[in-house]
Amino acid sequence: MNKIAIVTDAWHPQINGVVTTLTQTVKHLENMGHRVKVINPQLFRSIPCPSYPEIRLALAWTHQLKKLLAEFAPNAVHIATEGPLGWAARSACLNKKFPYTTSYHTRFPEYIKIRIPIPLSWSYTVVRKFHKQATRVMVATPALRDELSQRNFPNTAPWSRGVNTELFQPDTRIDLGVEGPVQVYVGRVAVEKNIEAFLSLDLPGTKVIVGDGPARKELERKYPEALFAGYRRGKELAGYIANADVMVFPSLTDTFGVVMLEANGCGVPVAAYPVTGPINVVKNGVNGWLDQDLQIAVHKAMEVSRESCRNTALQYSWKACSEQFFHNLEIVEPFGSSNHASAANA
Repeated sequence: MNKIAIVTDAWHPQINGVVTTLTQTVKHLENMGHRVKVINPQLFRSIPCPSYPEIRLALAWTHQLKKLLAEFAPNAVHIATEGPLGWAARSACLNKKFPYTTSYHTRFPEYIKIRIPIPLSWSYTVVRKFHKQATRVMVATPALRDELSQRNFPNTAPWSRGVNTELFQPDTRIDLGVEGPVQVYVGRVAVEKNIEAFLSLDLPGTKVIVGDGPARKELERKYPEALFAGYRRGKELAGYIANADVMVFPSLTDTFGVVMLEANGCGVPVAAYPVTGPINVVKNGVNGWLDQDLQIAVHKAMEVSRESCRNTALQYSWKACSEQFFHNLEIVEPFGSSNHASAANA
C-alpha cells in the first residue's frame, strides 16, 4: 500500500473531463489498496476565476501545501493542474527535494490567447517551466505527446482515459420530445470549446447543448432553435447522450475529450475535427467521423453503426487508466523524510 497525494485546482463541484478523470482514478487507486489524499480548492479560501466565476481559485501558499503534505506523508505526489495549487505544490516539493509527477490536461496557452492577445510562445514558456522538473509529464494521447515533445517538454509518459460503460450505455436513452435527428454537444459552454462552429451548421433536426458556462447566454440568444439543457449528471446525462444520433465535438483545443468515449458507450458516434484529442480516439467509420468540414463529419458519423461505437467504448476502462497512472508515479520514502531517493515502482 502506498500513500498518494494528488494536487488539483480542478475538483468538485466543477464538471469537466479533468474532474471526471481524477475522480475515477482516485476511486480505482483506493480499490487497488492505496491511500489517496486529494488536495483541492475546497481546503482553502478561494476567489472566483476572472471571466469564469464557477471555477474557484485557491488562495494557497507554499508553506500551507508543505504542511498538508507533511501531515499526510505521501510516497508519491502528483500535480494535476497548473493553477495556484499546482504552483504551490511544485514549490513545496522542490523545496523538500521531493520528486513529483505532473499531467497536461488543458491547453492553457491557447485558452489564454483566445481571451488576451498574448503570444503562445510566452505562455508555453511559463507552462513548460511548470512541468520541466517533473519526473514524468503524463499526457492522454500519442498526438499530444508528440506535440509537447516538439515544444521541448521533457519526460512525457502516456496516461490514457476510460469510460464507465455500465453508466454510459444505450439502454439509458430518454425521449426529449424534440425533432430528430438529434445532434448533441456535451461540455463547458465557453469560447474555447468552439461550440458556435456546431451551432452555425445547417442541419436537419435539433441541436442539444448539455452543459453550462460563460458563453451560454450569448449562444442562447443567437441560436434560439437549439435546446440548452444546462448541466446533467449521472444517468440523466447518459440518457441525453443516448438519445442523440450523433455527438458533435467541435473543440480544436481539447487534449482528449472523455465525453467522446461516453458517447460511444451509449452507442452514439462522434463527429469532430481531425485534431489532437479526437484524432487518437475517433476512427472514421468505426466510432464516428473526422473531417475538416464539420458538416461532412456530422453526416458521415450518423451512418456509423451504433454497435461498433459501443464496442469501441468497451476497449477503454478506468481500471486500466488508473493502473497506467500508478506506474507513472515516482514512489519514494514519505514526504518529510530525509532520504528521497527513488525506489522502484511497485
